[in-house]
Amino acid sequence: MSNVRPHVAEKAASYEVLKDLERSAPWPRVPLTEAVDLNPKPKRGSLSDELEVSFVPMAAVEAGTGGIDTSTVRRYREVKKGYTYFRDGDVLFAKITPCMENGKIAVARKLRNGIGFGSTEFHVLRPREGVDALYIYHFVSSAQFRAEAAHHMTGAVGQKRVPTLFLEQSEIPLPPIDKQRRIVTEIEKQFSRLDEAVADLKHVKANLKRYWSAVLKAAVEGRLVPTEAELARREGRSYETGAQLLQRVLETRHSQWKGKGKYKEPAALETRDLPELPEGWAWITLDQLTSKITSGSRDWSPFYGRGKSIFVLAQNVRPLVPDFSVQQFVDPPGDDPSCERSRIQDGDLLTTIVGANTGQVCLVGHSPGDAYVCQSVALMRPALIDTGIYLNYWLNSDEHGQRYFDRCMYGQGRPHLSFEQLMATPIALPPVAEQRCIVAEVDRRLSLVREVDAEVDTNLKRGDRLRQSVLQHEFRTND
Repeated sequence: MSNVRPHVAEKAASYEVLKDLERSAPWPRVPLTEAVDLNPKPKRGSLSDELEVSFVPMAAVEAGTGGIDTSTVRRYREVKKGYTYFRDGDVLFAKITPCMENGKIAVARKLRNGIGFGSTEFHVLRPREGVDALYIYHFVSSAQFRAEAAHHMTGAVGQKRVPTLFLEQSEIPLPPIDKQRRIVTEIEKQFSRLDEAVADLKHVKANLKRYWSAVLKAAVEGRLVPTEAELARREGRSYETGAQLLQRVLETRHSQWKGKGKYKEPAALETRDLPELPEGWAWITLDQLTSKITSGSRDWSPFYGRGKSIFVLAQNVRPLVPDFSVQQFVDPPGDDPSCERSRIQDGDLLTTIVGANTGQVCLVGHSPGDAYVCQSVALMRPALIDTGIYLNYWLNSDEHGQRYFDRCMYGQGRPHLSFEQLMATPIALPPVAEQRCIVAEVDRRLSLVREVDAEVDTNLKRGDRLRQSVLQHEFRTND
């Protein structure tokens, strides 16, 4: 990874200088409707009911790239009512938020029989004679035009749309067709170079992800640092094995238990089908290693927006580290018995147990304040604080914790993890001293991964800015 940073910097820097086009005369600004026909309709009776046409839902248009999937085919009779009509060469412009802001805009190409129908959330811009479709596409996809469109959106929050009136009142610089094509050629050339750089950066990100996955796998399989058994033998000393650590954890768990009735020992793990561990390690369950695994509070929505306590939602749980950039404040009902049960402490582990992100796990290093988990998040409290960081790495490892969760999930369309499955999660437990060495080495490598990943992200954003600079440069007029 040491060669990544100069490579990234060199790639990004090579696209900063844009070639100036010679402009012999000012470009006239005309109403957009002089350049395009807005939302045209097919001529009545011009299409046969059995004609095959391309079908383009909103999901078939990529955000920010101009990519469009026209492979889905339907009969005209199936789509002639309730869908938007267009043909080859038309520009599709998403009108609804957030699709418009994200740049879901494309030129329709290679449509079946030259005809397409799609989402009613598209505006269709059909270039008039003497107007290049890609010229229109690049103009309306510029950040400046989309920002202006966003400013004129109408409708309710979450359902805002760009009205046709905005497009009718917009203006576009319109040079002669040969000039339009030269501009498009220059934009496409610059974009091609930027796309190459972006592809390289995304390749770096993919390699970082693979590297990080390999680091975690090696860490929790005893292959990242020397084992405590090896060190103890070399130094002629004894050490606490994983099995002895487990016994200490169970004793601590028992002594800290404050429940009602008789204490029940957690069930031992059946290890017959589990792989052999490094010397001094032991197989245990998550239940054995925690003092509690509990669900969060139920419906506290009547108490939202009050007080200073944070209601931790599934969206706050991210791999390894929680994300509290979005916070739901709540005033916990004092008479709810789940308050104490679901209150977060430093060193707690959180995992989502319902929804699209089921199985994501993070460690709360420092609580953001008085905080409680919702019913979509499980709280797991390690019986020994020393084991929490290692547990976080085990549960986030693709080959172990995450693979186990993937096998256990149930529920069509909305995955779930049960508390029985969580408690039965198998953990390969090394001695505490070895855990500390593993954590230190993983942290060192994680710091490097995050540093490079942040630099890659910075340059990806830089690439986006450069794309907009290209558009701004080429659509500038000579006043």
